Amino acid sequence: MPQHAATIESLAMAFALVKAMQADGLEWSEGYRALGRQALAAIIEGRMVEAVDVYLDRLGVADAPDRRNGFYRRSFLTELGDIELHVPRTRRFSPVAVLRAYARRAPEIDRVILAGFVLGLSTRKVGEVLLALLGRPVSAETVSRVAKQLDAAVAAFHRRPLQDAYKVLMLDGVVLARKTGAGALKRPVLVALGIRLDGRKEVIDFRLAPAESAAAWEAFLGDLIRRGLLGARLEMICVDGGAGLLAALPTAFPDIPVQRCWAHKIRNVLDKVKKVDHRTVKRGLHLVMNAIHAPAARHAARRFAERWGERYPKAVACLRDDLDDLLTCFRYKTLEQRKLVRTTNAIERRFREVRRRTRPMGTFQDRTSMDRILFAVFNHENKSQGSATPFLLTHNN
Repeated sequence: MPQHAATIESLAMAFALVKAMQADGLEWSEGYRALGRQALAAIIEGRMVEAVDVYLDRLGVADAPDRRNGFYRRSFLTELGDIELHVPRTRRFSPVAVLRAYARRAPEIDRVILAGFVLGLSTRKVGEVLLALLGRPVSAETVSRVAKQLDAAVAAFHRRPLQDAYKVLMLDGVVLARKTGAGALKRPVLVALGIRLDGRKEVIDFRLAPAESAAAWEAFLGDLIRRGLLGARLEMICVDGGAGLLAALPTAFPDIPVQRCWAHKIRNVLDKVKKVDHRTVKRGLHLVMNAIHAPAARHAARRFAERWGERYPKAVACLRDDLDDLLTCFRYKTLEQRKLVRTTNAIERRFREVRRRTRPMGTFQDRTSMDRILFAVFNHENKSQGSATPFLLTHNN
């Protein structure tokens, strides 16, 4: 049966042919990919030249001044790989709308690129990862352009207006390491997590800081307040007990009761106890924490002090000095309600997910990669709670 050759005259015809070949189980070799890229480049460049011609013809009718101004190069990522285009332009006009109209990049490609950046890969390494998917590496220029979409989403997350709709605020600082020319540099990440009125949890924001100082916390909390988190509905604030944060709270939220994190307090008490007594001491602390009401908790604290005061006076003082703030959670009647608000473990759990994803890296490449992975993990957790703000990523940027 004779075969007929068809001339591909449009991008739609080209993609129809690609899909037909895939449906028949035919694989694209690198030779076919190269021819396909050439054909697509010729079609798209032709459409852009036509767009410039139409634009100049319309100006001629209106007698408005403008003229051609050569070409510039631009990479355009398609299912067949990275295509280098010569984009025509005038002094005032560039036909980039043609690229947006013909943008057919597979969503999987964007997800690979964005996932690579989320995991802290360099631009060069992300391009190498795409080799298996596209049959050739992608230019650093194209990968960087896609990365800007993720960076734009991160910036939008940090700038978005906040709703003052939280009943509990949790604040904690967690240390992460990133690479520098002088080795790994450890820096804290300040995190604010809110429990909404309907009980859903939301990472409100985070900030990479030079230290967990009062000034750093005041700047972070001040930004949240300016964006709308005034605390009108806050019933309490659960904190890790860092000196800088405790110093900043009276300025930021002066009238909100403070709940000291029981998880941090138990670790601090056990640090002052011999290991052989850890289990027994911890059981005594749990009797305080899990008491049926506040008077019972204070009674259990007195019994704890009587038993351990002589052997571990520093451990007893560690509990006694912050006991009032440790019992703030007893304003809630049930143990289940108190469990939700008496620790900052919700933040700790999210950071365990950050470390799980980045364990093969050891440390983050730079500050930008830290910001990306934190945003990705926190936004994913917010989505799972139904509390995420949509940040659209589009390859038309």
